Amino acid sequence: MRRLLLCLMLLPLLSHAELAETDWLELMPLEDQQALEAMPEISHDSPELAGTFDSKGGLKQQDQDLPAVMYSAKTVAALDGKAIRLGGYPVPLESDAQGRSTLFFLVPYPGACIHVPPPPPNQIVLVRYPQGIALEDIYAPLWVSGTLHIEAVDNDLAQAAYALDAATARLVDEADL
Repeated sequence: MRRLLLCLMLLPLLSHAELAETDWLELMPLEDQQALEAMPEISHDSPELAGTFDSKGGLKQQDQDLPAVMYSAKTVAALDGKAIRLGGYPVPLESDAQGRSTLFFLVPYPGACIHVPPPPPNQIVLVRYPQGIALEDIYAPLWVSGTLHIEAVDNDLAQAAYALDAATARLVDEADL
């Protein structure tokens, strides 16, 4: 009886513990991880560097000469429906009346929406967060936790292979480092 009471008392504390971090590479099947490791260095020369940014490109691959892994939408079936915590950078899509982002892409590195090449679809996650989060700086990293789904998303800005129904989203703070 004493153990049961102790467990019941500790349960609220355990429910607030954060999930272990999911690494971005875990979103790629092993063959994609190996292909990425074997890939030659990619040039980041782009019109953006010359000051002629074409906003129509967004997160979609424009260069057709990249290795196949850079276009991969292959997913990891074991992650479907799994609760995860993923760190990354936001690319805002929709916001609520208070200006908080409620729908955004999460990408593994800052500035992915303007760098060439962008991440492959299996490295872009659509995040649905109805509570919204104030995003004053898209270069500020976030922690997002929730349920991951294999879901093909294709809009004018990007193609994503996953969607995350977020339970929490917060800025990374110094205590996390």
